[in-house]
Amino acid sequence: MNPPSLPKSELSSPVLVGLLADVLLQKGWLLATAESCTGGLISAACTDLAGSSNWFERGFVSYSNEAKTEMLGVAAALVTAHGAVSEEVARAMAQGAITHSRARVAVAVTGVAGPTGGSRAKPVGTVWFGFMVDGQVSSEMQHFDGDRAAVRSATVHHALQRLVQLLG
Repeated sequence: MNPPSLPKSELSSPVLVGLLADVLLQKGWLLATAESCTGGLISAACTDLAGSSNWFERGFVSYSNEAKTEMLGVAAALVTAHGAVSEEVARAMAQGAITHSRARVAVAVTGVAGPTGGSRAKPVGTVWFGFMVDGQVSSEMQHFDGDRAAVRSATVHHALQRLVQLLG
């Protein structure tokens, strides 16, 4: 199933969740999330849809570096070497979500939602995404403008949109 060819701003998160649910149900696959900067908002968006227990397996909120290590198996040395907001950690979080669940699809997000915590190398609004779909891992970085709520909302929307694209 291909998502409608509309600009991303015209596809609301509930519409994206419905598309995601449809494709996961068709494939018989489950989804897991590993969230840092969004604090469970992707999981909440997914579970807002009635019947989500048929395709949403679990969500990990791994806000601290220790939680990333303890819950998802992200190597502490990886966090030390690259920082929590990095491609390497996002990929490891996605892989950890798969390893520690029954899911076949995972999305991981780690970023700087602000208003503090940014740096020249990783300014506020920087978010790394990790995706694992049927054994294949991918990642990407996005930069979102706005305040903390806007960055977190944009992160949720982008995660859902990319999952639909990757699965479609």
